[in-house]
Amino acid sequence: MARIAGVNIPTNKRVIIALQYIHGIGPKHAADIVTKTGIDPARRVNELSDAEVLQIREAIDRDYVVEGDLRREVAMNIKRLMDLGSYRGLRHRRGLPVRGQRTHTNARTRKGPAKPIAGKKK
Repeated sequence: MARIAGVNIPTNKRVIIALQYIHGIGPKHAADIVTKTGIDPARRVNELSDAEVLQIREAIDRDYVVEGDLRREVAMNIKRLMDLGSYRGLRHRRGLPVRGQRTHTNARTRKGPAKPIAGKKK
C-alpha cells in the first residue's frame, strides 16, 4: 500500500483516481502530477515501483499544499474572518450559510435538524 502525504492511497485503482484520495488534490492536480512525473495515467498504483511513488511524493511535497497544512490554512482563514467581525465571519460563527443562500426555508445542512418551537394551542 502506497503512503503519500500521510494517506494510504488505494492500490487497485488507477493512479489519477488514487491521488484524489489526498485532501487538496482533485482531478486537475492529479493529472498534472502524473504528467510532471511521466507516469502513464492508465497504470494502477500496485504496478508502480518504489522510485515512481517517491517521485510522486516529492512532486506533491514540492508543489502543493495538502492534508493537514491545507486544513490548518482553511481553518485559519475562517478564524481570521470571525476575529475581524466581517459579515462572512459572523455567518460562520452563527452556523448559517455564508454565501448568500436563503435561510427562510432550506439551509438544513448548515443549521442542523429543525428545532420545534412552541406552537399555538387549540
